[in-house]
Amino acid sequence: MATVRKVPMRQCTGCTEMKEKRSMIRVLKTTDDQIVLDMTGKQNGRGAYLCKDAECLVKAKKNRGLERSLKVKIPDEVYEQLMKELEK
Repeated sequence: MATVRKVPMRQCTGCTEMKEKRSMIRVLKTTDDQIVLDMTGKQNGRGAYLCKDAECLVKAKKNRGLERSLKVKIPDEVYEQLMKELEK
């Protein structure tokens, strides 16, 4: 009998829907308080997740979902970098 693997689920900070971890973008606050994109999903630090959808990014910026999750002020450069990543 084959074992069924559990699929890790994460909540989007924009739309607040639960989705598969692999289908989302992780925004990471490192130990030295830098905000970076973690495309591997394995770097050390506090992470927050966003859907790969521009509308979710706009919602997260409006309701400050990323700032609440990461417990730090997010600079506009990070939002611009996220928007460029979503356009790819």
